[in-house]
Amino acid sequence: MTDITNPIYSDANKAREHLEALHWPQGPVCPRCGSMDRITKLAGKSTRPGVHKCNECAKPFTVTVGTVMEDSKIPLNKWLLAFRLLAGGKKGFSAYELHRALGITYKSAWFLEHRIREAMKSDGGPMGGPDMVVEADETYVGGKAKNRATRKPAAKKAVVALVERDGMARSFHVGNVTANNLRPLIVTNVDRASTLMTDESPVYTRVGREFNGHHAVNHSAGEYVALGGFKHSNTAENFFSIFKRGVVGTYHHMSEAHLARYCAEFDFRYNTRAALGFNDVERTALAVKGARGKRLTYRQPRSLAA
Repeated sequence: MTDITNPIYSDANKAREHLEALHWPQGPVCPRCGSMDRITKLAGKSTRPGVHKCNECAKPFTVTVGTVMEDSKIPLNKWLLAFRLLAGGKKGFSAYELHRALGITYKSAWFLEHRIREAMKSDGGPMGGPDMVVEADETYVGGKAKNRATRKPAAKKAVVALVERDGMARSFHVGNVTANNLRPLIVTNVDRASTLMTDESPVYTRVGREFNGHHAVNHSAGEYVALGGFKHSNTAENFFSIFKRGVVGTYHHMSEAHLARYCAEFDFRYNTRAALGFNDVERTALAVKGARGKRLTYRQPRSLAA
């Protein structure tokens, strides 16, 4: 079954078996010492389902140890349903909606979503390459001054996106959009054999010289597409259109302390979109697999702010 009526979303034991199949395709693996050979599945009236013992390090473990789900009191079927809802919602799925859908507290839903976003983070190699175009652009997230009670200038937060044409995207929260701040971000994430495509902003002028080519469209002069359709930054603009619909229509507000995780969420869905051959089930499975090695405690979210 591939839809939301799958028993893994309603039965905790089915959910655990599904997690074991995803994380242990070759059999149980000790999360502490990595052993696969001397592992015993514990059984008995006082033992909860899914507990194994490693006879190398003499430690018991379950499939959730070493993942963002470790020590959680939320049933595993609700965890999987949360992964499915967040991975399947093109513009996201708010913590308040999740609190109502799963029947858990808002506080638990908020923390659960941040742990899922942590699982969605990916540290890939450089984007682009020879004969490839990577577009760089920035946008600002925040309310409008006219909607604020004091009419003071709205507190805007900058997000910079690097987007391959017909490929992947990575977005980042930056404190200030300056040439000095953007250069290390761009050169560490984009192969210098790529062609860099930006708008006319001077923050890209210097770093553009370090790439195989650099083209800039002059939006202020009404130029959006040139050179037979080659010169444009519309791919990055399309990425931002989905991101901003998530801000306005789903989340309404993204705290600066957690904005980097929201970026990871939108990057993940963009990089596993239908145009690249993924469906909701495959996207969810990738997010669940990404949960390993990314333990996140309740005290960490603010200390890990970008």
